[in-house]
Amino acid sequence: MNCSIVVPVYRGAETLQALVERLAQVLPALADAYEVILVNDDSPDNSWEIIEHLTQQYGWVRGIRLMRNYGQHNATLCGVRAARYEVTVTMDDDLQHPPEEIHRLLAKLNEGYDVVYGAPRKLPQDVWRNWMTRTTKKLLAWVMRVPSVREISAFRAFRTQLRDAFAGFCSPTLTLDVLLSWGSSRFSHVLVDIPPARHSNYNFSALARAAMLILTGYTTAPLRLASWLGLTMSVFGAGIFIYVLGIYFIAGSLPGFPFLASVIAIFSGAQMLVLGIFGEYLARMFERVMDRPPYVIAEQLGGAQE
Repeated sequence: MNCSIVVPVYRGAETLQALVERLAQVLPALADAYEVILVNDDSPDNSWEIIEHLTQQYGWVRGIRLMRNYGQHNATLCGVRAARYEVTVTMDDDLQHPPEEIHRLLAKLNEGYDVVYGAPRKLPQDVWRNWMTRTTKKLLAWVMRVPSVREISAFRAFRTQLRDAFAGFCSPTLTLDVLLSWGSSRFSHVLVDIPPARHSNYNFSALARAAMLILTGYTTAPLRLASWLGLTMSVFGAGIFIYVLGIYFIAGSLPGFPFLASVIAIFSGAQMLVLGIFGEYLARMFERVMDRPPYVIAEQLGGAQE
């Protein structure tokens, strides 16, 4: 089995050398031919200088520098499209994904699966961050419509040919896991030991944006929710109208201002929610109509086979 390791790099100057050294110890026992693709996502530190050194030190290390910061999934997609071997493994640059666990992903892949995730036995963040991460993963699994997917992680191994399913995809906003689900539904995972996390670039707002992208970028469920909400509000409004008529004929008077104000607030809130959902979809359409590429490569280094 030949293997391509794809690593998106952002603020990875402190860990890249150690990561590649550990990969150098692991990969010869896993694959006949292999490569490590380090994609520099316009990191503000000296990550690119270290990548340049690593490409000179190891013939199987390739470096790709992007024109600007495009995001983790975009940088990973760039590396996936550059991969030359039959199996692609993606992992973070901060040593949270142990290279020594790659063999477990590949073994599971050999059981007939197309995508295998390395899921942490225990999430390494604080309680609120872990809750948000679990929620986003459940949402992502639901959008992918792959019931067998219970754990989703950036530590993944998959058959490189799956990229053919999204070869023509061109959008600045993307989620790689959803793209992989376009090519297969044979997903699985293995549990791996994840060391304690250092500072993460994904805060609460970033996870919330990712959840919104998943909802409005790959499914029409929010639009259906808006339709059902509109129907519910219509039924509710009819009920209020009947109630008002009943009060008028029974008591001879109409409900006062507080009642009217509360009804207006309910309907106004529902309308704003629906308009917000429509706005999110319009934003996605606008982004794709602009035909912006998901990434632009500025420079490539390395590429010699071992």
